Amino acid sequence: MADIESFRLSPEDCLLLIVDAQERLMSAMSEDVRAQVVERILTLAEAASRLDFPVLVTEQYPKGLGPTVGEVAEKVPGFSPIEKIAFSCCAEETFLPRLHETGRTKILLTGAETHVCCYQTALDLLENGFIVHAVADATCSRSKLNWRTGLSALERAGAIPATTEQVLFDLLRVAGTEDFKILSKLIR
Repeated sequence: MADIESFRLSPEDCLLLIVDAQERLMSAMSEDVRAQVVERILTLAEAASRLDFPVLVTEQYPKGLGPTVGEVAEKVPGFSPIEKIAFSCCAEETFLPRLHETGRTKILLTGAETHVCCYQTALDLLENGFIVHAVADATCSRSKLNWRTGLSALERAGAIPATTEQVLFDLLRVAGTEDFKILSKLIR
C-alpha cells in the first residue's frame, strides 16, 4: 500500500514549481494547450499566494526561449526566475539550495516540456527525497504523445499524478471558507 501521507497536500509542506513556462516555448504549443496550461499555472500561483506557500520559477536558456509568459511572471510574488541550461532544474547550482531554504517537501510540478525538463527535474527531485505531484493539466509538450509518455514515465518513477482541481481541493480540505470561495471560482 502506498504511503498515504505522500499523497496528502497542505500549504505548509507544498511548493509550486513552474518549469520553463516561457514565451517562445509556450508559443510552440497548440493554442488550446497553451491557454489551458497558462490558466492552470495561474490558478495554482493564485492558490500559492492565497494559501501562503512558495513558488519557484525556472527559465531554460532565456536568450533563446524568451522570458516567462508575462501573465505568469506578474502573478508570482517576488518573481525571480532561476536561469538554467541543463534540462533538469536540479542541475542548476542555485536551484536545490533555494528549494531547501523553503523547507518544503512536496513539489507541485508544472510547466514545459513534460517529457524533457519536467521529467528530468522530477527524477532528480525524487532522487533527492522530495515528493513530486505532477499536475497533468498544468504541464505540456509540443505533441500529445510526448506529454502522455512523459506523465506515464513520471508516475512509474514515483511521481504522483494530479490535476489542478484535485490539488486545490486537497489544499483547501473544506468548503465554506473564504479561501474556498475565492479559489473555487478559479476552476469553473
